[in-house]
Amino acid sequence: MSTTEEKVLVRVEGRLGRLTLNRPRAINALDHEMVTVLHQALAAWEHDDTVTAVLIDGAGERGLCAGGDIRAIAAGARAGDGSAAAFWRDEYLLNDYISRYPKPYIAFMDGVVMGGGVGVSAHGSVRVVTERSKVGMPETTIGFVPDVGGTYLLSRAPGEMGTHLALTAGAVGAGDALALGLADHYVPAERLTGLATALTGMLEEEDVAELVGRFAETAPASTLPSQGWIDSCYSFDTVEEVVDRLRGHGASASAAADTILAKSPTSVKVALASLRRARSLPGLAAVLEQEYRVSCATLDSPDFIEGVRAQIIDKDRAPKWAPDTLAGVTVQEVDRHFRPAPSGPLGLADLDALAEGGAS
Repeated sequence: MSTTEEKVLVRVEGRLGRLTLNRPRAINALDHEMVTVLHQALAAWEHDDTVTAVLIDGAGERGLCAGGDIRAIAAGARAGDGSAAAFWRDEYLLNDYISRYPKPYIAFMDGVVMGGGVGVSAHGSVRVVTERSKVGMPETTIGFVPDVGGTYLLSRAPGEMGTHLALTAGAVGAGDALALGLADHYVPAERLTGLATALTGMLEEEDVAELVGRFAETAPASTLPSQGWIDSCYSFDTVEEVVDRLRGHGASASAAADTILAKSPTSVKVALASLRRARSLPGLAAVLEQEYRVSCATLDSPDFIEGVRAQIIDKDRAPKWAPDTLAGVTVQEVDRHFRPAPSGPLGLADLDALAEGGAS
């Protein structure tokens, strides 16, 4: 079994701190030890004057990161040993730290970038996608809810496009990621090695975004559905209304309705509520606090363990959701997910004070 050091390659090249997620067989899925190593390396480089910027990428050809180590998280959930909540706590604190990092944080979002992979990349200051990029938040497929700041990013995407992606668990390519505000630059994959070399040799006074821009090209056109029917259909605050509206807007919209109805009914209802609440929260820190509450609450729902079984472990793709209809998910069950987590808050924002209008 790999050691922690092998799972994340940490080194300094020139003035560049380099982080490479190194579990290529698992598409560099994050476990708790990897999160700790990433945070520790960033903390050390923050105060190191010889390090001008940080670059994160993934080993292998398949992608930056497929997300959190879902097998390990689900095993912790089944055991009730607190490890899942502990992982999420440290992961979300890392996501917040990345968003506030005082030095340029460059993410090569090449290949698969899902879930936790979005968390360690899309909150960075310089985000690079390629023709191979596949970026998404697939959580409702496994009975979970978008996290790692995903509800922050998707709630602030143009119109209701983020709602569409969250409920359908859809993934997007480079042009779409740029249009949605999930990335900043398009660089063909064959130019990434040259870009990394240029970053390694950069001078202290060089502007990192400008340097990256010299390697960038015009991205492929966005392939997102029409903003018109997306905004019209997803503007409602209940999933039932969304699905009903989708049914009346042609084949593409009706297919989206079918996709939503195949997900965990509890997850899609909680995801929609999370997005609506995230939209009114002041920033990423507060949204991460909310996501931590929601994630911990899923440990008391059967759908997360069942979704992982069906999609990841047994791979029969036939989850038995409980309840198995939207009508079966009560308002009380949705609201339960937003109560304070038993393990306490992350300490990033006071959600209860914000709800009362007492915090900025």
